Amino acid sequence: MSSKPSVLFVCVHNAGRSQMAAGWLTHLAGDRIEVRSAGSAPADQVNPAAIEAMHEVGIDITAAHPKILTVDAVEASDVVITMGCGDACPIFPGKRYEDWKLDDPAGQGIEAVRPIRDEIRDRVEQLVGELTS
Repeated sequence: MSSKPSVLFVCVHNAGRSQMAAGWLTHLAGDRIEVRSAGSAPADQVNPAAIEAMHEVGIDITAAHPKILTVDAVEASDVVITMGCGDACPIFPGKRYEDWKLDDPAGQGIEAVRPIRDEIRDRVEQLVGELTS
């Protein structure tokens, strides 16, 4: 890994889980880790319930926009974390891949999104510890 590790979060729509994960990682790691997110079939906008759930914990992801997953983004990342995007993510030797099994917040209300947000925080906290130790 380079002196500054980079993480790519990938989910299908890049509108919920991956955006919340990117928000958490940016919040918890600051500029110590480069953060990317993308989707295999990006939505038009970030899920409003995800925005609201993150706002509740003081993290603003309103400026985030879903982005298409590219080979370049995967190639430029040290760690690639998938969240339900199946086989859409290209595999490169020497990269660390993890698949986080998380409920999809799409179409869910805030009550259903809060536990997903909190589980993502727990996983991101562990990841920060691993990458910055």
